[in-house]
Amino acid sequence: MRLERWVPLVGWLRRYQQAQFSRDALAAVIVTLMLVPQALAYALLAGLPPEMGLYASMLPLVLYAIFGTSASLAVGPVAVAALMTASALSGFATPGSPEYIGAALVLAALSGLILIAMGVLRLGFLVNFLSHPVISGFITASGILIAISQLKHILGVEASGHNVIELLAALFGQWQQVNVITLMIGLGVWGYLLVCRKHLQQWLIALGASVSVSGIVVKAAPISAVMVTTLLAWGFSLDQHGVDVVGFVPSGLPAIALPSLDQSLWVGLLPAALLISLVGFVESVSVAQTLAAKRRQRIDPNQELIALGMANLGAGVSGGSPVSGGFSRSVVNFEAGAATPLAGAFTALGIVLATLLLTDLLAFLPTATLAATIIVAVSTLIDLPAVKRTWQYSRSDGMAMVATLLLTLLHSVEVGIVGGVVLSLVLHLYRTSQPHSAVVGRVPGTEHFRNVQRHKVETDEHVAMLRIDESLYFANARYLEDTVMALAARSPSLKHIVLTCQAVNIIDASALESLEAINGRLKDAGATLHLAEVKGPVMDRLKGTDLYRELTGQVFFTTFEAWQALVHPDEALTPVA
Repeated sequence: MRLERWVPLVGWLRRYQQAQFSRDALAAVIVTLMLVPQALAYALLAGLPPEMGLYASMLPLVLYAIFGTSASLAVGPVAVAALMTASALSGFATPGSPEYIGAALVLAALSGLILIAMGVLRLGFLVNFLSHPVISGFITASGILIAISQLKHILGVEASGHNVIELLAALFGQWQQVNVITLMIGLGVWGYLLVCRKHLQQWLIALGASVSVSGIVVKAAPISAVMVTTLLAWGFSLDQHGVDVVGFVPSGLPAIALPSLDQSLWVGLLPAALLISLVGFVESVSVAQTLAAKRRQRIDPNQELIALGMANLGAGVSGGSPVSGGFSRSVVNFEAGAATPLAGAFTALGIVLATLLLTDLLAFLPTATLAATIIVAVSTLIDLPAVKRTWQYSRSDGMAMVATLLLTLLHSVEVGIVGGVVLSLVLHLYRTSQPHSAVVGRVPGTEHFRNVQRHKVETDEHVAMLRIDESLYFANARYLEDTVMALAARSPSLKHIVLTCQAVNIIDASALESLEAINGRLKDAGATLHLAEVKGPVMDRLKGTDLYRELTGQVFFTTFEAWQALVHPDEALTPVA
């Protein structure tokens, strides 16, 4: 149905059963317990009031449930989006100020509109420009930046900066002002969460718990840390001893209102919104596809653009910050048995209840607890060994990854990812501008042809078969000319040059002109140009060109047919017309 295409929830509801409701409700309870401390922590990371993290976990989740195609993706505030939000807004206003909050709402709404527009126009392919090494380097650097930025809350000092150098310098300058009680809370929670992550599941399994249940309990460990440290801060009035706590959190639901319509603000935030949209979409779709594959389900990337866009637009009009799909929460949602996107809507209901009933208790929550929760959570994002693996496999991809990582750490989030993307494109153009090619010969007694420098093959002094291992376009057109003419110059006895095109998927206008030039120059030199194994779509376009009409040689269906016709003409097969 057409409605189901744009509103996938219609299809989910048509098949909805009692068993699915039970699974969705259970998953929602577990994810809610996990999301409450994360929502507060990521609002803190973004420089926003803690309630904005809760607001970003209400309407956005409902909207994703309506428009999303993934049964398991858990949308809401995430670490990387929070870091990018803080980085984008720091130049516009002071963190926590009304102007800063207003800019955050604009950023969320603008990100949503960008994603919706991309989805409607089916532009999901644009995220392919964010290569995996660039994303991996960016996320690793972001994880390091986030962890270092939270040390100030662990130490109980004031420190700020846009990169590692600024942050470390600020922290070092404040070491004499460290609050010992805050440090004990932060290190205690940090150590507790690490022990839970590394050992709790094994202990629970040893006691008879299932793997799935024990895994969910481990993921929900921050809840117990929040409860214990909040009670300690309340019981001993730790806020009067210099321990920074969350403070007053307004009870009630967010107001629905349009964000600021200041044109200069929207224009100024556009680059950051675009980056947040693309990074969030790549991260979300990667998680959604991985989880969907485990249940033999599928997602629609373009519809996911619309769903994530609606979620961000919802955040912008309901007092929230930019959102995307979270990896850890999505895994927990999946393992808890979420059957449909309605699990997200039920999670939103749980956040609403928490906001209405628990805000008085949350006022005594130490920020050191939230900081430790963030540090442990983002530790899974840091994958430094991937740099070595990528570098060993591909120097160009490794260079892009290292550049992204270093630029993000040493300069800023925006420069890091933009620099990585630009370097990736430049390296791709350089690599494809000098495509690999090889003179091939016949493997004796077969119809197969291999590189003459790697294998013992049959050749003929009058025939050269050049295999082109790349599509032909403007960046490598001149290189092709030089390669073919150099081959002709090295072998004066050559009468035929065959370009075998099994790897050529595209011949653009620049490459076509180069082929025409090659054809003419070989003709003047007394040699003939042939083509072999030209793919159907490429051949369809060539048939209407001057090259096809003026080609001095023939177009052969296979390389073997070309060999037979040119080396053993008595046994030749009929060439392609």
